[in-house]
Amino acid sequence: MRLVKLDAIDSTNDFLKDLTRQQMAENFTVVTAENQTKGKGQMGAVWNSEVGKNLIMSVLIKDFILDSKDVFNLNIVVSLAVIKSLESLNIPKLSIKWPNDIMSDHKKIGGILIENSFKSDNSIDSIVGIGLNVNQIHFENLPQASSLALQTNTVFDKDVLLHLIVDNLKSTLKSWNTAAVSLKENYTNRLFNKGVLMPFQKPDQSIFMGMISGVTATGQLEMLSDQGLPLDFDVKEVKMIF
Repeated sequence: MRLVKLDAIDSTNDFLKDLTRQQMAENFTVVTAENQTKGKGQMGAVWNSEVGKNLIMSVLIKDFILDSKDVFNLNIVVSLAVIKSLESLNIPKLSIKWPNDIMSDHKKIGGILIENSFKSDNSIDSIVGIGLNVNQIHFENLPQASSLALQTNTVFDKDVLLHLIVDNLKSTLKSWNTAAVSLKENYTNRLFNKGVLMPFQKPDQSIFMGMISGVTATGQLEMLSDQGLPLDFDVKEVKMIF
């Protein structure tokens, strides 16, 4: 594993993308930063982090996604690898808030952003961005945010966490071909508020009651309405209210 440590950068994902364009970067090249000035979340959302307190990392993954229809498989692998790493540190009540938020109880402690590059030789390289709130304890105007430190009253070593995640990422990727069915089932069972009837909001601000039942093979959220009708939603087509 090649590890590039930076003091400050606009985005570790963008830095790693540029690195792969300039040179032949090896699989599992990792970039970390103490400060990220233009961190990104899903669909252009902003990811803010207190300097030096949290784990900000991007990992290059090659030769896993072989077809564009399978891109969501990497989301499953990364989410489960992060969950496994945090479980080993005794972080309580972990779950995955679709599509890529990591939750402890009802608080968001991290997020994942995966960006795929489709090459001229038909190969697909993926930049996996992971942001985890580790030792930050103040979250101004973010009532649903928390950190590993707040959830456990413990200070954590970010380097230990980084290596845990990379090791679990490698092992989960390696097991995919033989354990894909059980990994997909594990991901589904880990979904935040799965099976709970609760309110959701559409982009037009209308509210409806629904219950999460799973995720499609291409990453859409599967739900049942309060009348039992099946519903599918893409990212940003529905917002959970909790």
